[in-house]
Amino acid sequence: MLLTHGRRAPTLRRLTREPRRMYATRPTLSGPRHGVSAGHYLASTAAIAVLEAGGNAIDAGCAAGMALGVLLPDLVNVAGVAPIMIRLADGTVETIAGLGHWPRSLPPDIFMREHGGKIPNGVRRTVVPAAPDAWITALERHGTMGFGDVAQYAIRYAGEGYAVYPLLAETVAAHRDEYARWPSNAAIFLPGGEPPVVGTRFVQSDLARTLTYMVDEEKRATGGRLAGLAAAHAAFYRGDIAREITRFIQAEGGFLSMEDMAGFRSRLEPAVARRWRGHTLLTCGPWCQGPALAQALLLMERAGFDGMAHNSADYLHLLTECVKAAMADREYHFGDPLFTTVPLDALLSPEHLDARLRRIDPDRAHPSMYEPLLGMGTPADGPVRADLPKVEADTSYVAVVDRWGNAFSATPSDGSWNSPVVPGLGLIPSNRGSQSRPDPAHPSGVAPGKRPRLTPNPAMVATEDGGVMPFGTPGGDVQIQAMLQVMLNVFHFGMELQEAIEAPRIASYAFPSSFAPFDYFPGRVAAEGRIPQSVRDDLAARGHEVKAWDDVTWLAGCVEAVLSDPKAGLVRAGADPRRPAYAIAG
Repeated sequence: MLLTHGRRAPTLRRLTREPRRMYATRPTLSGPRHGVSAGHYLASTAAIAVLEAGGNAIDAGCAAGMALGVLLPDLVNVAGVAPIMIRLADGTVETIAGLGHWPRSLPPDIFMREHGGKIPNGVRRTVVPAAPDAWITALERHGTMGFGDVAQYAIRYAGEGYAVYPLLAETVAAHRDEYARWPSNAAIFLPGGEPPVVGTRFVQSDLARTLTYMVDEEKRATGGRLAGLAAAHAAFYRGDIAREITRFIQAEGGFLSMEDMAGFRSRLEPAVARRWRGHTLLTCGPWCQGPALAQALLLMERAGFDGMAHNSADYLHLLTECVKAAMADREYHFGDPLFTTVPLDALLSPEHLDARLRRIDPDRAHPSMYEPLLGMGTPADGPVRADLPKVEADTSYVAVVDRWGNAFSATPSDGSWNSPVVPGLGLIPSNRGSQSRPDPAHPSGVAPGKRPRLTPNPAMVATEDGGVMPFGTPGGDVQIQAMLQVMLNVFHFGMELQEAIEAPRIASYAFPSSFAPFDYFPGRVAAEGRIPQSVRDDLAARGHEVKAWDDVTWLAGCVEAVLSDPKAGLVRAGADPRRPAYAIAG
């Protein structure tokens, strides 16, 4: 049992007087006005162009976010999901869920009855595409520019193309058979019948035309910026694009209807805010995994990790067990709060945190998923696996802070190999239904009109000195784990932003995956090879099943972050070299 609670920790260097470890291969970038960091360098250039043209963080973030749907077409879809968090300069915070719901006509038992308790590839995993609405909603509420102003970069890169990079080539090659299943996917991703080659140009002409149609509808509108945004929204959700999407989905055996599309708007929901050492951590609600980040952080703090060296066995053991406890509560309780009662305040209460800590042994790994403590819970029911986890490289991220102090954090997502491209449109309506459980009885189980429980979870830290740090990452169930490690690297260990991002990481898999078939790996911890062998051996001696990653791997996430520094009068930006992410400051 861990007994120390809640002491404010000095930095590691003050504790140990050790020389500064240098993990960074790039510098932390700083500028007097603004900073951006996004999952592809061309998305970052789009955001900085908008900022230099006078746009704010919301305009820039939407430009980068839409561009990511073009630039990372294997990981992000223009018609996928796009959860957004916005913090205005006055401190106002809101989240735009950017997550679609299951079709209203979906039979709730269809996956149990017709698909053997599985959600199959194809159109039956389709939920309402939410990303276009999310970007437009953000622009309507807090932007200064029109749809065409920010979509021009996505249109440019779709129509003119860009260079294939290694992760894109690797992902398409790994899923070659899935892409080949549908001619419309193969036409884009398997040109000439083969995966794209690094350095060649990748073009998406149909997608460029679809986005251009939305811009043309905006131009035809009268009545100013908001009327134009409404026209672009209507073009996608009530006009020709919606009709083509729903016709195709229904012809393929899916359930998405014009009524589902026409009635959709992303929910505006409050952020989950928790104080920590004078800072405030802001996450999205339990419709995603965001609150598990807050719970893991609070568990770490109440357990006490003062004096533990960075990436020591004691530190990584405690971090792993706190993550496992938080992810157990995610499994037992998280889901769409419109359909599922999520006891969030209880989960983050001191009483529950202490009850969880009483079950953490500082010398031994818990052998399985932690048991439910609040009411009834379903034990881990995913297939127990002994091989390495199957990890999907979906999702990307963008962070922006502008010269006025507004901050933008978004995690767009949805892959392109497990559902068909709508012929002629170049997009895939959101296949994020794959993150619902097929059994309606599960807290995140499927139901008509219900949202899946999402892994993408943009977050921010409002710092005690008046700054702000939007941050996030792709990586599925690794997301909150990578985010937690980077956050502690910055605010506990005192690292510069880029060094904090590049420092070696670990990840636990000792809970059911968020992705079908919801694999469960009791005791599994993966560690980048830069974690010393002696530390990995110590973790194994405590009962962790340690698996070695490469020294640097995209499996450990790809954290991007921007941190405003009011004392210095600068905005700092860092990006993770584990994927083709880049930061720019100006």
